[in-house]
Amino acid sequence: MKKILVVLDRLFACAKGIFTQNKNTLQTEAKNGNADAQYDLGLRYYVTQNYKQAVYWYTKAAEQGLADAQYNLGVFYYYGMGVKLDYKKAVYWFTEVAEQGDAKAQCSLGLCYHKGQGVTQDYKQAVYWFTKAAEQGFAEAQCILGICYDKGQGVTQDYKLAVYWYTKAAEQGNAQSQFNLGLCYYKGQGVTQGYKQAVYWFTKAAEQGYGEAQHNLGIWYYYGEVVMKNYKQAVYWWKKAAEQGLAESQYTLGICYYRGQGVTQDYKQAVYWWKKAAKQNCQPAKDILKKIGE
Repeated sequence: MKKILVVLDRLFACAKGIFTQNKNTLQTEAKNGNADAQYDLGLRYYVTQNYKQAVYWYTKAAEQGLADAQYNLGVFYYYGMGVKLDYKKAVYWFTEVAEQGDAKAQCSLGLCYHKGQGVTQDYKQAVYWFTKAAEQGFAEAQCILGICYDKGQGVTQDYKLAVYWYTKAAEQGNAQSQFNLGLCYYKGQGVTQGYKQAVYWFTKAAEQGYGEAQHNLGIWYYYGEVVMKNYKQAVYWWKKAAEQGLAESQYTLGICYYRGQGVTQDYKQAVYWWKKAAKQNCQPAKDILKKIGE
């Protein structure tokens, strides 16, 4: 499944040389209207989780046109940090920075259009901004642009262009793109089908902790699909995903413990993982627990 997982706070703009200046000096300069000092002071308050004060100083700097302050202020409004959640104001500030050519703001603005947050949902506008950011080499935007081409959102569906953008982002280490690119190779969508390449990209994503890639690798190793059957490897990847809370992996890991496949047989561990999955409404786990009277 190709989902948009970009989180705006991962894109938070940070100041250079933060904490190198005396706080009292910084406050004096900020009160005197120095935009850089206002921004740095806002970042200090952000780090100490005093979000109201962070917003206050970011606003001061943003109103003077400081792009990083404008962007961070957009993030605060987007999440309701120190202010009431307000997507429209988030969009306002993201637009201010995006129009200056800032890739992270362009990507964030694209997300707002994609999701219909603060603006009327508009995939074409989303693609416009994602493309602006992607062409600057911004991996998150490249990944989402790939998804738009994959699904035909705001553009004519084009698997080749999806693969193109996934590859750009995957080569920069974007885990979601690595997983999506692996799926394209597995299905032969937009690229010649190639299982070795599918395994390669899934493994890249899995090694970064991408749960869906870990789960799918587990399936391949368990059934000997695409790779040689290897229960130990299946258990290895399913456990990684299960520990992140993926219900499907918790259920299949329980099966391995129950049958002693890839691990020493352990009914208690099997029940443990099935109960984890059942709490997430995994029906197969519920069924098997009911069957064994747990």
